[in-house]
Amino acid sequence: MANTPQARKRIRRNQARTLINRNRVSRIRTLIRKVELALTAGDKDTAATALSAMQPELARGVAKGVVHKNTAARKYSRLTKALNALG
Repeated sequence: MANTPQARKRIRRNQARTLINRNRVSRIRTLIRKVELALTAGDKDTAATALSAMQPELARGVAKGVVHKNTAARKYSRLTKALNALG
């Protein structure tokens, strides 16, 4: 258990940041899911719109440290490749 005022403050701050980070990751996953659903449905326009909405959110996740840089690059690359394969 935290005994110092600073340790108590860190616990409070960590709980607040955890909520923020959890929401951010959830939003990123939702946007990725929208792209994947549009791709499986074969709807290129919707997939392109969803991909352009997902990319800045994914980049923001990298900047905030909730998503690894290479993970974001891999996801964006694979989804873009799948979108281009729709023709």
